[in-house]
Amino acid sequence: MFFGEIFGPDLLIVVIVVAVLIFGGAAIPKLAKNLGSAKNEFEKGLKEGKASGTTKATDASETKTPEDEK
Repeated sequence: MFFGEIFGPDLLIVVIVVAVLIFGGAAIPKLAKNLGSAKNEFEKGLKEGKASGTTKATDASETKTPEDEK
């Protein structure tokens, strides 16, 4: 079975209808705006991380462990 058959336009319509029923029509634009701003902040953080050249994963690997102190 292909994902195109599973996730077709009929499933999208059902998801939209369920979202409107759960959140209400007025809350959907607010939810979309918050999701968009969160995405922008995430991408901004990724760009800043690449620009600095270091990440928390590399910083954590450079810390001393108790075995190093012996």
